[in-house]
Amino acid sequence: MASPGLMRIAFHRPRLTGFAISSRTLSGFRISPQQKHWWNARFHVNCSSVAAVEELSSRQSGQVAVFVDILLEWNQKMNLTAVTERGAMMDRHIADSLSLLPTIEGAYAAHCNGSEGGESVKVVDIGSGAGLPGIVLAIARPAWQLTLLESLQKRCDFLEHVAKEAGLTNVKVLRSRAEDAGKDIAHRETHDVAVARAVAEMRVLAELCLPLVRVGGILVAAKGPNPEEEVEAAKTAVNLLGASIVTLSRVDSQGPLGQRTAVVCLKDRPTPAKYPRRAGMPNKRPL
Repeated sequence: MASPGLMRIAFHRPRLTGFAISSRTLSGFRISPQQKHWWNARFHVNCSSVAAVEELSSRQSGQVAVFVDILLEWNQKMNLTAVTERGAMMDRHIADSLSLLPTIEGAYAAHCNGSEGGESVKVVDIGSGAGLPGIVLAIARPAWQLTLLESLQKRCDFLEHVAKEAGLTNVKVLRSRAEDAGKDIAHRETHDVAVARAVAEMRVLAELCLPLVRVGGILVAAKGPNPEEEVEAAKTAVNLLGASIVTLSRVDSQGPLGQRTAVVCLKDRPTPAKYPRRAGMPNKRPL
C-alpha cells in the first residue's frame, strides 16, 4: 500500500452541468434544463454524461456529435472501442475525457507557470487509438495544439478523418511508436503536457511519455479507482526519467469499477539520453 506521505490527494469537480448537441452540419442548439429529460430519453445517457459538456459551445457540441457518429461507423469495421452504444460512449468516453480537463488545467497553472485556460498549450496524446482523450480535448480547447501519437496506420487514418470532418485545425496525427518519437529530436521534450488513457501501467507509461515532455511540463495519466499501489511502485521509474509524482486527483467520472483518478507527474529535469529504450522494452522490462 502507498505510504500516507506519498503525495497530495486532490479532488477536482469540473463546473460542467448541461449539454448541447448538433447534427453533422454543426448547426447546433443548446439544451435547456427542461429539455434534459428529452436528451436522457433519446440517448439513454446518465446525468454525469449530460453534466460533462455544459461549457461546450454549440459548435463544439456539434463536433462531438460528428466524432461519435464517425467512431460508431468506423468501429463496425475495425477495433477502436469495446463500447458500441451511443449513450455509453457519451458517458464512458466523451464525459470521461472531459473530466480530465480540471486536473490538466489546474496542474498546468500550479506547476508550469501557465494559466488555467485560454493560452496555447502543446499536448501529446500517447497511444491515442480512437482519439480518446485527444480528439475530445482538441474540441474542448481549440487554442491547444494536440498531437495524436498512434502506431497503427488504420487508426491514424481514422484520426485524420475525424479531424477533417470535425474541422479540427489544432490536431496533428503522428504515426510512431512512443519509444521512437521519444528519441526523435523533433518531438523529444517539446510538449507542455502529455496525456494517456488506458495505455499501460504507470512504470511503463512513465518511460513512454516523459521523454516527450519538456522540462517544466507535466504528464497526466488517467487511471481507475485506487491506483495507489501502482503509483507507489512507479516512483523510482518516474524519478529516473526526470520527474516526480505531485498529485493523485480523483476526477468527476465513474468507470465500471468505481471513481476514476488521474496521476500528475511534474518533469523537473531532462530525461537521460538512454531513455526511452528500444521499442517493446518498456513493456517487457518495466523500470
